[in-house]
Amino acid sequence: MRTKILVVDDEPAIREMVGFQLMRHGYTYRTAADAEEAEELIKLSRPDLILLDWMMPGQSGIEFARKLRLNHYTKDIAIILLTAKDDESDMVQGLDAGADDYITKPFSPKELVARLKAVLRRMAPDKIEEIIEIAGLRLDPNTREASTDMGPLHLGPTEFRLLRFFMTHRERVYSRQEILDYVWGTNILVEERTVDVHIRRLRKALTETGHHKLIRTVRGAGYRFSNRP
Repeated sequence: MRTKILVVDDEPAIREMVGFQLMRHGYTYRTAADAEEAEELIKLSRPDLILLDWMMPGQSGIEFARKLRLNHYTKDIAIILLTAKDDESDMVQGLDAGADDYITKPFSPKELVARLKAVLRRMAPDKIEEIIEIAGLRLDPNTREASTDMGPLHLGPTEFRLLRFFMTHRERVYSRQEILDYVWGTNILVEERTVDVHIRRLRKALTETGHHKLIRTVRGAGYRFSNRP
């Protein structure tokens, strides 16, 4: 699924420029001219990231960011503030309001995309659309293909999602329940042993190239994906 971005800015030219860059880089986006319109769009479909103008008529970007952080449904959405303010005190105020990053106008398209990717990498690594490669194991989220130097890997949809989760959540130990929540979703009733079945299938697909060793069982705790010795 493509990363969903909401652009909130009262300047049509900014919305058009940002939207064009997002489209070029494969993101799904919508635009709003103010906080009120943005709030309605968020109710219809929760975005992964909001590019939010600081100075807007009515409710300011700072006020809207604070409001988003207080709501259970929106508190985890990544926020990047877009603003003409460039004082350090302004930056601190924006971050204190709940923004994850801060871009000063005017900004280049290259800077915008780089900062956007950096925030997504920190906040939602599973939303990154770039090819992920670890120890010769490659996964392309756009084509939904996994491969090694020996050729493509034949994975079922669940094994692909499981591998993507592991490759974007390296080194930490995850319990079976946590893996269920991330890969299957919190609103689906699935037994924990289902995780073991799909991990066995994934390991089998990775055995020929030796990459099955990256998925490590941590006795009594769960699983960890690691290429450390």
